[in-house]
Amino acid sequence: MTHQKMQHDRDPTEQRSLPPEPPVTLRRRLYEIMELGHGEDRTSRQFDTALVILIVLNIAAFVAESVPSLHAAYAREFAAFEYASVAVFSLEYLTRLWVSVEVPYLRRLSPWQARWRFAKSPAQVIDLLAVLPFYLGQFFAIDLRMLRALRLLRLLKLSRYSPAMHTLIRVISNERRALSGALLLLSAAVLFASTGMHYLESDAQPEKFGSIPDAAWWAVATLTTVGYGDVTPVTPIGKLFGGVVMVVGLCILALPVAIISTGFAQEVNRRDFVVNWSLMSKIPLLAELEARDAALVMPLFHAHNFPPNVEIIGQGVPNTAIFFIAAGHVRRRSSSGEHSYKSGEVFGGLGALSHGLHSSTYVTAGRCRLLKLYQEDFKRLEMAAPDVAGRIRAAVARHHIIETRQDAEPDSQSV
Repeated sequence: MTHQKMQHDRDPTEQRSLPPEPPVTLRRRLYEIMELGHGEDRTSRQFDTALVILIVLNIAAFVAESVPSLHAAYAREFAAFEYASVAVFSLEYLTRLWVSVEVPYLRRLSPWQARWRFAKSPAQVIDLLAVLPFYLGQFFAIDLRMLRALRLLRLLKLSRYSPAMHTLIRVISNERRALSGALLLLSAAVLFASTGMHYLESDAQPEKFGSIPDAAWWAVATLTTVGYGDVTPVTPIGKLFGGVVMVVGLCILALPVAIISTGFAQEVNRRDFVVNWSLMSKIPLLAELEARDAALVMPLFHAHNFPPNVEIIGQGVPNTAIFFIAAGHVRRRSSSGEHSYKSGEVFGGLGALSHGLHSSTYVTAGRCRLLKLYQEDFKRLEMAAPDVAGRIRAAVARHHIIETRQDAEPDSQSV
């Protein structure tokens, strides 16, 4: 029996641990640039930067075109820039649809089903709305002023590149019930304020408070603390009631502000500890998990952001966790030299499975996003999903073999 046969019999999980890497086709490479490589791939960074600049220039052109003198002097240039921008944004939209079949969680669907589901995502809807007004104007008689105003929708494309915007959207989504309650309370306050002022001031000012809808304008302006002053009570009881409404308005408007600010602070504080599918999809070992297995794995991981040149693991330190690189690069420093590990790879795991010590030092080569699986959580995973745990164990074992070969051949993969 050969050594390979013995190895095959001894470690069957290694044969089925990881799915094969997708071939590097043009579509796969475009997917990596447009959807996967944010902040890590140099070409992807250049692509994102170019799109952000184009979006900002579109907004600047929209504002400058509203100046009559500039519009008269550069009407042709504005029109040419608009056509070029629409062509770029349209090509971007169609290309994203084309490469969407490379998204891990959509690979199980047929191509048209994957693209249709991807087209319904919020980011793709925004991209469509950014160019749709232009094409509608070519086929339908629509007010050109309205079309020019709709070009402002391109500003929403910046949300794709703004983590803060994503955080705010998640906060609003998480707190939607509380915000709905605050809105209902504000609506009730407007109704009671306008009704009360109608009965108190209708005789003195019938043209301003003659009906509840007429009084509603004053109620909205007062409750929101704007107070235009175009409609004000004149009777003593009306002024007293108006003062009470102002105080109530301050209290009511403070509710949504407090809800959003508290939710935003909580979201930012737990950002480093929340693992989502977008991170797991960047790791081949985790990207192909079924929905049931992914639901079991996600709560066990801890996400961490690291700046450049930070020591993650020190030599001789007890190994208590397995690390997965979601984004960035990590360097391993040992007696044989330096070795680099990229996004999607695993490191530091063998000691966590065998209570060993680290023989090398791991340092971030740049900004890194890592997923950390503690030894205790791995044991829980082995009980809940032994197949998934077996795949992770096999990947860690293979990585240990690679490191052993690197140490044995110091000049083979040193950086």
